This record gives sequence, structure tokens and C-alpha cells, in this order.
Amino acid sequence: MKFEHHFEKILWSLRYIVILSVILSIVASITLFLIGSWDIISSILYHNPLINSEIANNNDLLFKIISSIDIFLIGIVLLIFGFGVYELFISEIDFAKGKFKDSTLKIKSLDQLKNKIIKVIIIVLIVKFFEKILKLTPNFSTPNDLLFFSVSILAICLGYYLINKN
Repeated sequence: MKFEHHFEKILWSLRYIVILSVILSIVASITLFLIGSWDIISSILYHNPLINSEIANNNDLLFKIISSIDIFLIGIVLLIFGFGVYELFISEIDFAKGKFKDSTLKIKSLDQLKNKIIKVIIIVLIVKFFEKILKLTPNFSTPNDLLFFSVSILAICLGYYLINKN
């Protein structure tokens, strides 16, 4: 009985190992937010046709900013993961109880955490798709190209609608 009690106490205390994933995912999230911010600032300074007269169009600026949004979204995934793992394995965050009742960061189950992360990852994929299309747009030359582009956007919208329907 005494051995079982000590073993269960040790086993229960091992849940604190997830603190590593919480800390590292938060640090990675902050890093991605800083990198995304720097990318946007440098894009505005160096790829902006209003500031740099050598740049003829806005496509480079738009592409760089959309790439930065992608970095922010991945940072958000890591933030949701860090908060969710903490709340699931360690403790509910007392400071946020009254302030964020229905917050995205409020996680009650592993399935809820997984669903929130999947939704943000799908948004990342949509942004990545938009980024790739932006690079390919100058190569669109036939009506079929525009038709396939339109059908792909319709498919993405339909998929996003179906995922959020639940």
C-alpha cells in the first residue's frame, strides 16, 4: 500500500515534464512573432514602391507580407499548443478565469486542443496556397488557368466551410 502510494505520487508528478513543451512552444511562438514582425518591417522598408523607386509593382511587397502572416499563424499554433498543454496537464490558468471565458486559449480537452490547432493549420495552408498563387499569377495566360484557379479557391472555401460547420 505504501509502495503504491509513493509510486502514484511519482507518476502524478511526472506530468510536470510537459512544462518543457509549454516553455519551448511559447519561446518558439515569441521568436516567430519577432521574425514575422521583422519581415514585415523590412518588407515595408525595402520592397515598398512608395519608398524604393526601383520597385515597379506591389507584388513583392504583398508576397513578403503574406509570407509573414504565415509565420504569425504558425506562432499562434505554438501559443495555443503551449497554453492548451499547460491547462490540460498542469493547472487551469487562474489569472485568465474571469477575463477570457470563451477564449481560443481556453482548452478543456485534448480533442478541443487538436481541433483548434487543426483549424489554424488549415488557415496556414490557405495562406500558403494564396502565396503560391500570387507567385504564379504572372504565368496565367489561358482561360483554363483562370478556371482552375477559380475552382481551387471554391474548393478551399467549401472545405473551410465544412470544417467550421461542426
